[in-house]
Amino acid sequence: MMRLVDFSYEQYQKALRQSAGAVVIILPKAMSAVPQDVVRQFMEIEPEMLAMETIVPVYFAVEDAELLSIYDQTQAASTSQGTASAAEVLLHTATANGFQMVTSGAQSKAVSDWLITSLEGRLAALGGDDLPTIVIVAHYDSFGVAPWLSHGADSNGSGISVLLELARLFSRLYTYKRTHAGYNLLFFASGGGKFNYQGTKRWLEDNLDHTDSSLLQDNVAFVLCLDTLGRGKGLHLHVSKPPKEGTLQHAFLRELEMVVASQFPEVKFSMVHKKINLAEDMLAWEHERFAIRRLPAFTISHLESHRDGLRNSIMDVRSQVDSKTLTRNTRIIAEALTRVIYNLTEKGAPADLQIFTEQMVREQEQLESVMDWLTSQPRAAQLVDKDSTFLNTLEYYMSRYLKDVKQHHVKADKRDPEFVFYDQLKQVMNAYRVKPAIFDLLLALCIAAYLGVAYVAVQHFGLLYKMVQRLSLKSKQQ
Repeated sequence: MMRLVDFSYEQYQKALRQSAGAVVIILPKAMSAVPQDVVRQFMEIEPEMLAMETIVPVYFAVEDAELLSIYDQTQAASTSQGTASAAEVLLHTATANGFQMVTSGAQSKAVSDWLITSLEGRLAALGGDDLPTIVIVAHYDSFGVAPWLSHGADSNGSGISVLLELARLFSRLYTYKRTHAGYNLLFFASGGGKFNYQGTKRWLEDNLDHTDSSLLQDNVAFVLCLDTLGRGKGLHLHVSKPPKEGTLQHAFLRELEMVVASQFPEVKFSMVHKKINLAEDMLAWEHERFAIRRLPAFTISHLESHRDGLRNSIMDVRSQVDSKTLTRNTRIIAEALTRVIYNLTEKGAPADLQIFTEQMVREQEQLESVMDWLTSQPRAAQLVDKDSTFLNTLEYYMSRYLKDVKQHHVKADKRDPEFVFYDQLKQVMNAYRVKPAIFDLLLALCIAAYLGVAYVAVQHFGLLYKMVQRLSLKSKQQ
């Protein structure tokens, strides 16, 4: 048994080498109280734990009074054995309480079929579907070493929160003819993001290869992917190919730089160029799925590198998202996107013009509410089926602001990347108080000794009784 605050990879490996019956890692109730250095250390260890094959089961349990009591007793027993004499150790071993941990439930089995569900909705341009389309994308699933504890607050609850907020803001603008723009806005909440963006891959295949009536077929202005936007002091636009001057994607980059410089000078903004490496098993960012199909795309994130451990960790909980930072980043994106869609810079609008002033009054409250909902449940891919409450609620949210909202179901490709899902991811563990085997041995010895003493005493008492009888007979005869 290990507490998270005392956990280390060396201790974990030692437990596995000692052929422990199981490893139980105890998590605190309030993850927000865990020191950041402990959080960061565990994030670095998680990939190693996932990559290591072991026959020893590993359980994660949230602490309570009973579990902590068991932990304290086992730790006390271990500590006393290290400092006591041999006799004291033997005595303590014989008298100490032990615990037998038993899990209930059937043996885990591989899940043969797994469906990926994604959702899309749109705001049609004023003038028809032939006008340019801007696609806004965020994946909703989370990932971590323990699926039931994977709440994915920053990655990528923050991205979904921003997507829903952008849908709300632009639905207002698209309601009135005077502010109805000449761009189709297509919103896509993708599934299977943590498994090489499989939902996005299959959605692109269906829209580009298997149909002739799709907004993705022609005239896509650009694709904006939203990923990890809930904290940090900067924003980074990740691209596979730097946008060419004169294109709409270059205009968006320029507007982002302008909005940050004029309205949020404390934010560090940069463009990060990384070529797609098809030799790797996993793509770095979601925009690469679109870039492979020759669609202009980029990802905006507060992370400078796709390798940051926060993107795939059970430590990514609600407290990891700062509501003010999320609101700020949402506003930067919304302002820049609006300036591009309505060509405000070319029309002479000042750089410090705040477009969404009135609507932003309740934006932080709205974002906090959505984040609370998203992080109230684990969203690991294998836990989100097509009939889940989460997907139904997400569809409801999107339907409030968008038209033609629908679910998109595809069967997962288990070779891209290779993976196997198992059931029985959550089990009840019962602890039984037991005495060690040496206690039974000592108890048997004590009983044997007692019986031996009793037997000898009975024998002596019999002899004594006979002697008394003989003496009594002799005295009578005399």
